[in-house]
Amino acid sequence: MPAYKVPQREMRFLMNEVLDYPAHYAGLAQGSEATPDVVEAIVQECAKLCEEVVAPLYQSGDEQGCQFNAGEVTTPQGFREAYDAFVAGGWQGLSHPVEYGGQGLPISLGLIKQEMLGTANWPFSMYPGLSLGAMNTILMHGDEAQKQTYLVPLTEGRWAGTMCLTEPQCGTDLGQVKTTATPQDDGSYRLNGTKIFISSGEHDLTENIIHIVLARLPDAPKGTRGISLFIVPKFTVNADGSLGERNPVSCGALEKKMGIKASSTCVMNFDGAEGYLIGEPNKGLECMFTFMNSARIGTAIQGVGSAERAYQGALAYAKERRSMRALSGTKEREQIADSLHHHGDVRRMLLTQKVIAEGGRALLYEAAQKADFMIEGLLAGDMRTYEAWDDKLGFITPILKGCLTELGLESANIGMQVFGGHGYIREHGMEQIVRDARISTLYEGTTGIQGLDLLGRKVLLLTQGKAVRQYTRDMLKVALPLVKQPRLRRHALTVLKLAAQWNWLTVRIALKARKEREVVSTACHDFLMYSGYAALAFIWLKMAAKAAERLEQGGEQSADFYRTKLASADFYFERLLPRGKAHAQSMLKNAQSLMSTPIEHFAFD
Repeated sequence: MPAYKVPQREMRFLMNEVLDYPAHYAGLAQGSEATPDVVEAIVQECAKLCEEVVAPLYQSGDEQGCQFNAGEVTTPQGFREAYDAFVAGGWQGLSHPVEYGGQGLPISLGLIKQEMLGTANWPFSMYPGLSLGAMNTILMHGDEAQKQTYLVPLTEGRWAGTMCLTEPQCGTDLGQVKTTATPQDDGSYRLNGTKIFISSGEHDLTENIIHIVLARLPDAPKGTRGISLFIVPKFTVNADGSLGERNPVSCGALEKKMGIKASSTCVMNFDGAEGYLIGEPNKGLECMFTFMNSARIGTAIQGVGSAERAYQGALAYAKERRSMRALSGTKEREQIADSLHHHGDVRRMLLTQKVIAEGGRALLYEAAQKADFMIEGLLAGDMRTYEAWDDKLGFITPILKGCLTELGLESANIGMQVFGGHGYIREHGMEQIVRDARISTLYEGTTGIQGLDLLGRKVLLLTQGKAVRQYTRDMLKVALPLVKQPRLRRHALTVLKLAAQWNWLTVRIALKARKEREVVSTACHDFLMYSGYAALAFIWLKMAAKAAERLEQGGEQSADFYRTKLASADFYFERLLPRGKAHAQSMLKNAQSLMSTPIEHFAFD
């Protein structure tokens, strides 16, 4: 398997030039310590950890997998040592408050850390990644005693966290949750039920595991209005912070999975486990959205990571592997055949991977800035600011999760295709990336669920199209001045047309849905993917504009780097963006072709 190399030049281009992170951090109360020198040191040290310690365990972890014995889970060889190194570096608490054991740096730096870690070894990154969601939930909704008891050791990395939502009968429909929480005289609760697909539910990396669990109180209303949220530790915690007795929560089995085999995905049984209410009774789903938004953005990182890792492997192979002669004439006369990268179709595949990885990373880094502003408002107690930025982030989150994971899986498959038959063989590592990438389109809500959340909830129900209007207003603001620049005119005009079309499509679907509600469900996938391609076009225009500016005025990177960025933008607009037209046409079709055929007519004996 090719070694992973952190693309630091790409990251610096985004952070220092396109998105101007130095000015962004200078304007944040949390950003005073995030000086350019500090940020550069963080990126370099994290890259070193990921390249030298974490990435080498990717293939061996897949081969060994997690081992299950009598309720105990053992992670693959080397994982404990790598996790200890991760904790020793203070990486878990990088972006969490100092008063709870963190370093108090902006949350965007935490996302950049997660990207490097996840690309190096996605299954490994899931262990600290799940903890981040638990930490954010307790930080936002826990009382001070809960923060001192649970948040501090989680932030320090001594304990880990999970998200216990799904049950055998309900999947994404959490209104069907059956796990019960019975109140006790001492203010605690006893939880009974079974949860499935619980990532990091049991492992040997930390001394304690804190489960964030959805359950129902005895008098709870039916459906999602009757779900509460609880903290359930693997080991109870004494008043002095030491560990007490083992709580009756246990791993009943490890799921046998297609990929991410080094990540322990567990069936968790709660047999009268002691738990503590977090937030208000029957408001658990609202609290859990804190966790879900963190998890969905985290999953979007997997899409970018899969694209980057597959691209690095495919590019190296295309340079070394020789096959046939280029149609335009022999390129390497001294060799028996030309390298793969001389063939047009191979270049199509490589450039597709390149623009997916680079465009997806740019969207994530831009979203991370919105998260910084959101957290700034929360920590300052300014809920109006918090909610405004939460709405902006909430709109882009399903696009990031849904579209980028689909494109990340596509890029992984392309990497396998570049390798040809060798890509199907385990020793080259490409088939592992495909297997691992496949789950990203499923967990934290399938692509269809993301589409429904985007179109049905965020666009039509909650904002009546305002979310699209706000986002496209920014597109207009950036694109209009660029129409005057010859090198960027075509792309700027395209982005202007996309902004208008996106609004028009939204209105058309809203009007159609008044007469035929099922249109929302039948159009949501196409609306999501169209939105993703439009958002990628917008960010590629921004990158192209900055590259053109730096070519004229000079910048941190070489002239060839900026020229290549402009060429990549051309490729995206000419070769990938046209896919959006098909989605635009499809989303406006009536629902009849999908819904009119009776289910008994889908197959005949």
